[in-house]
Amino acid sequence: MKKIALVGDCLAGGGAEKVHATLSNFFHENNFEVHSITFLDWIEYDFSGEIFNLGKLKSKTIFDKLKRLFILKKYLKKNQFDYIIDFRYRVNAINELLISHCVYNTKVFYTVHSGVTKKYIPENHFLANLIYSKHQVVTVSKAIEKLLENHLKSKITTIYNPFEINKIQSLGKSFVPVERNYIVAVGRMNRRVKQFDKLILAYHKSDLHLKDVSLLILGEGKYMDELKTLVEKLNLTSNVIFKGNQSNPFPYQKNALFLVVSSKNEGFANTLVESLINETPVISFDCFCGPNEIIDPNLNGILVENQNIDKLSEAMRNLYCDKELYTTFKENSLTSITQFSVENIGKQWIFLFNQTKK
Repeated sequence: MKKIALVGDCLAGGGAEKVHATLSNFFHENNFEVHSITFLDWIEYDFSGEIFNLGKLKSKTIFDKLKRLFILKKYLKKNQFDYIIDFRYRVNAINELLISHCVYNTKVFYTVHSGVTKKYIPENHFLANLIYSKHQVVTVSKAIEKLLENHLKSKITTIYNPFEINKIQSLGKSFVPVERNYIVAVGRMNRRVKQFDKLILAYHKSDLHLKDVSLLILGEGKYMDELKTLVEKLNLTSNVIFKGNQSNPFPYQKNALFLVVSSKNEGFANTLVESLINETPVISFDCFCGPNEIIDPNLNGILVENQNIDKLSEAMRNLYCDKELYTTFKENSLTSITQFSVENIGKQWIFLFNQTKK
């Protein structure tokens, strides 16, 4: 039985963490011995295999952090893993040099989950290659792969995020929201990257609120009060509904007219695929990166000129009013994303393992 270590910041909160959990389930079901190693004590997603939670250890001082790396090194040496996949944010170059050269004891697959690649790879070419040259980099979109080609000497490949389609469909049917006739957006508000302010402005311009179409926003964060102030200024308090964090967002996606992504940038835009799995059409800025590798304008949704609020507003209005276009997108939504099933993506990972010498 092959042994695999999946190393992440945690198992909650974000897209990379969800991929970590989903792949742990796939590898476990395909006869791997799976170990998940986390640096933060935050676990909410369903996962399979053993957990080694470094987040339970102190990390306040440099000595504490070095001690944790030493403990991790001992754990990896004891288990002699065949493969390691690293899903973490990697912003401290010195820390990553230590991990790459002194802690990891086999070839590692380093993932990059954001178009803002400096969260994972140093902008300095020398440092980047010093850390990653002996390992392989796996991006979640072709656009990120192309961006990194001239930056890294490492072998780079793209494997899209995996989705447990049957599970997401089942969760989407678990309840029916009380809200009716609405469009939806999903994301955290601790950073401005989701740009819900632009979405609210586009919604206002679209006049959908005059057609009794509400806007539901799922998520929380420090900018929520700022967004609520904007909603009040536009006299939309009865039209824009903030639903907060939802442990199961899928029923809201399934019962929406369509989902809108208004991000400044993405890594892959999981919510687009999740909505299409639930047979809900989508609209997105053609931002860097991910949406144009998911949305086919002839099949399942609308790509909007990047950061053009007027065009976003127009797309929202058109998709609501053009019933023939809407029906086409809705009928094709599920079949358009089968390539992202965990079964297909998991097989790509196994193929990559088989092509890589330990």
